[in-house]
Amino acid sequence: MDRREFLKSSAFAVCGGAFLGGDAPARAAQTAGVLKKAVCIGVLPRNMPLVERFELARKAGFEGVEPNTLYTTEEVKEYKEAAQRTGIRIHSIMNSDHWKYPLTDNDPEVVKKCIEGIKTSMQNAHELGADTVLLVPGIVTAEVRYIDVYRRSQEQIRRLIPLAKQLKVVIAIENVGNRFLLSPLEFIRYIDEFKSPYVKAYFDIGNIVASGYPQDWIRTIGKRLVKVHIKRFEPGSDQPKFDPSDRRTQGINWPDVRKALGEVGYSGWITAEVKTGDEAYLRELSARMDKFLGGVNPA
Repeated sequence: MDRREFLKSSAFAVCGGAFLGGDAPARAAQTAGVLKKAVCIGVLPRNMPLVERFELARKAGFEGVEPNTLYTTEEVKEYKEAAQRTGIRIHSIMNSDHWKYPLTDNDPEVVKKCIEGIKTSMQNAHELGADTVLLVPGIVTAEVRYIDVYRRSQEQIRRLIPLAKQLKVVIAIENVGNRFLLSPLEFIRYIDEFKSPYVKAYFDIGNIVASGYPQDWIRTIGKRLVKVHIKRFEPGSDQPKFDPSDRRTQGINWPDVRKALGEVGYSGWITAEVKTGDEAYLRELSARMDKFLGGVNPA
């Protein structure tokens, strides 16, 4: 391309922005970043061999799967072979034991079991080519104070960072109903205090609706964001549709959530954490996710 052609092309690009209207920058931000669709393993039908479940996910339009912790070498081998045969990417491991054995429990033996489970999840991720382990860092209860959950969880996670670095697996802190890290400002402060690229944020869009707005959290989390869960949009969901003209509507503003992901430069996996369904359900789920990725209301 010579200089004259380059200038013509540049002028066309500028005019093209004008044709899009005054919100062209917003639209550009909304579509920035390559987002890939995945499902949690529990979304796929349970009554079929693993490789067939992966094939069904691929057939429905998903590129990745997120399993729970795998406890045996046989399970790890089965998942690795299924991924290789189908081309499905295992991009993250959902640590399974942090609810049954909280990382911040008063009983040291419970904490020990939790740590063993996290280490197993991290090893799973390393062996399967995943780059992330989802972690619920602790649970505030009547017996375990908020301040203790904060202190204890950070102490234990700091001890895990060397292993995370060795395995090249990020520990991703998720926002959940654990009565902890209740504001986006505290959430990012908690993560930043580790001062490590191996501790980042796993944001769940649906989990935050009861106490905040997902687009606000995403914009606050910013570059700390490493993975995203999506729910409350799936077929049969009772989540009301967002109507910007009706302030009483409690639904999620999906276009603004998508725009926020673009603004912070997120490019990665969007994983559906919803109920189990058949092929028809999975296809509709995939189509709704496509709508969200395109910046429109998926419902």
